[in-house]
Amino acid sequence: MYMNKKEELLYSWVKLSTIIKNNRITKGLMYNEAIIMLFVYNKYQKDRNSAISIKEIINETKMLKSLVNRTVNSLEKKGLLVKCQVGNDKRLVYVKCVEKNLDIFLKVHNSSLNIASKIIEVIGEDNVNAFINIVKCFEEKNFSLPGN
Repeated sequence: MYMNKKEELLYSWVKLSTIIKNNRITKGLMYNEAIIMLFVYNKYQKDRNSAISIKEIINETKMLKSLVNRTVNSLEKKGLLVKCQVGNDKRLVYVKCVEKNLDIFLKVHNSSLNIASKIIEVIGEDNVNAFINIVKCFEEKNFSLPGN
């Protein structure tokens, strides 16, 4: 069966999405919870006392504000995040990790890292580096589909 490059790319995209969905890379947390926790955790790794703003999470994840707020509230109820204020601007809400409960996220995160290791084994380091560069290219170009 002949496919032009656009069809082949679309087909590959769907196959990759299916592989990711079926392997549930975020077992233990809902997908959006794991994504938000990853950004909060990355901030925590740089400075254990720092917090990340909800606005920054929205910008980084491209999630709707309402979805981020719902997900942050869910993570707060689970004891993984805490809301806090930074500075005098009460309009900006920040969140940070609850250090004593970080092991809950790290269990999910380490499972995801194990999946990443298996992917590296399957496709090789050169292809992983190429994939990372492709994603960076999308990010640098601020890529989004029309209508999104």
